[in-house]
Amino acid sequence: MTPVSSTDALKRMAFARFIRRYRRDERGVTAVEFALIAMPFFALVFGIIAVALFFFTTFALENAIEQASRAIRTGQAQSGGMTTDQFKQSVCDEAPAYIDCNGKIRVNVQTFSDFGSVASPSCTDSGGDLIPEPTPTPVPGASGEIVLVTVCYQWDLAASIPFLKLGNMGNDSRMIRATTTFRTEPFGS
Repeated sequence: MTPVSSTDALKRMAFARFIRRYRRDERGVTAVEFALIAMPFFALVFGIIAVALFFFTTFALENAIEQASRAIRTGQAQSGGMTTDQFKQSVCDEAPAYIDCNGKIRVNVQTFSDFGSVASPSCTDSGGDLIPEPTPTPVPGASGEIVLVTVCYQWDLAASIPFLKLGNMGNDSRMIRATTTFRTEPFGS
C-alpha cells in the first residue's frame, strides 16, 4: 500500500464535505420541480382554453342562426325578397365580431315536406375542404313549410393549437356546424 499524503487526505475530506453540503442544499428544488411539470401543465391549460373557445364559438353560431332564422319563420324574409346572400349577412350580423364571415362560413337554407325527410347537407367536399359558396337564390319557405337552416363555419384556430388535434377538415381546421329546423308560421294568403 502506498502511504496517503496529508494533502490527499485533506482533498478527500473537503470533497466529502462538499458532497454532504450539496445533498442538504435545497435551493432551486422548486424551479427543478416546475421544469418537470411545466410542459404537461401548459398543455392542459391551453387544451382547456381551446375546448372552451370551441364551445363558445359553437354556441355563438347557434344563437346567430336562431336569431336570423326568425325572419324566415315569420315570412318576413320571403315577403321582403331576401336572397340567401342577404340571409347569410343577417347571420353574420348576429354573430360575434371574432367570427370571420369572409370565406369561412356557408349558409344553406332548404325546405322539406315533412320532418322525416329532413337531411342535413354536407359542409365539406371530397377533399375535406369547405364547399364552394353557393349562388344566391331567393330564401325558400312558404307558409307552413318545414325549413332546415344550416351554417357551416371553418374554425382555423383548431389548426394552430399545439398538442391538440381538433381539426376534422383537410387543412386541419375544425368544421363547426349549427343547424335549426322549424315549420314556418302561417303567413300570407
